[in-house]
Amino acid sequence: MSRSGKLGQASRLLHLPGVDQVTHDHASTRSSDRPVLEIRDLSIRLLLHRERTTSIREYAIRVLKRRRVERDQFWPLREVSFEVNRGERLGIIGPNGAGKSTLLKVIAGIIPPSVGRVVVRGRIAPLIELGAGFDPYLTGRENVFLYGSLLGFPQKELERRFDRIVTFAELEEFIDVPLMNYSVGMSARLGFAIATTVEPDLLLLDELFSVGDAGFQKKCEQRMESFKVKGVTILLVSHDMNLIRQTCSRTVFLQHGRIVAIGPTDEVVAGYERFSASSPPGQRTRP
Repeated sequence: MSRSGKLGQASRLLHLPGVDQVTHDHASTRSSDRPVLEIRDLSIRLLLHRERTTSIREYAIRVLKRRRVERDQFWPLREVSFEVNRGERLGIIGPNGAGKSTLLKVIAGIIPPSVGRVVVRGRIAPLIELGAGFDPYLTGRENVFLYGSLLGFPQKELERRFDRIVTFAELEEFIDVPLMNYSVGMSARLGFAIATTVEPDLLLLDELFSVGDAGFQKKCEQRMESFKVKGVTILLVSHDMNLIRQTCSRTVFLQHGRIVAIGPTDEVVAGYERFSASSPPGQRTRP
C-alpha cells in the first residue's frame, strides 16, 4: 500500500513478488565515480477498483459469493531507466499526471517499485512534501526529532544542529508551541530547515521555491546555490521552464509515465514547449 495516501481508498499499489526494491547506500559518494542514482526498468502498477465497496465486511461478502470485483490496471511509471552522476543537476518536466512526483517518491523510498530497480548511493534530502511526517499535536522541538528521524538523521546529529535548524526556520519564539498552531508557512519553513540541515548527496526538489515570504525564499535559494557549488546532485521537478534552464544541465521529459526525451536541457525543454503548444489542453494530462 502506498504511504503517500494520494490515490484514494479505491486504489492500491501492487508490488510484484521477486522484483528488486529501492536500495539506499548512505555512504557518501563525493569521492566515488559511481552514479549517485541508477534506475533500471522502473514501473509502478496500480489497481483501480471500478466497483467501490463501503466496508471490509461488504468486500468479504462479495469475495465469498465469488462476485467479481472489477479492477483496471494503471501505470503511473513505465519502463523508466536513467543514471545521474555526482554533482549533476537533472530537471524532470512533463504535463500534470506525467509521473514526475511519483518518480521522486520512488527514489525517496516512499513508494516501492512494482517492477525494476532503483539504487541510491549517498544521503537523500527529499524536499517533496515538506513536513508530511509532522505530528500536529507535538511541539516544533519534538517534530524536529520526529521528522529528522524519518529522514534518516541520527538523533545526536539533530541535537548538534538543533539551534541552526530553529534559527534558519526563524521559529525561535515558537519552537515549543504545538504545530497545530503553526501557519502553513511556518510548518514549511521548519520542514525545509530540517531536511536541508545536513548536506545531502542527492537533493530531490518538487516545486518548492514558494516556501515562506520573499526573504525566506531568498535564504532557500542561497542554500540551494551552496549545495550546487559543493557538488550536491539535484533532481528538480518544475513547471517553470526558465528555472529548469537556469538550474539543470540535463533534463528528462515524462509523458504518460514514460520517458519521451532525455538530454541537454535546452533541447529537451524546446521539445516539451513545442509539444505543449501543439497539444489540445484536454490531451496534455493523463485521462
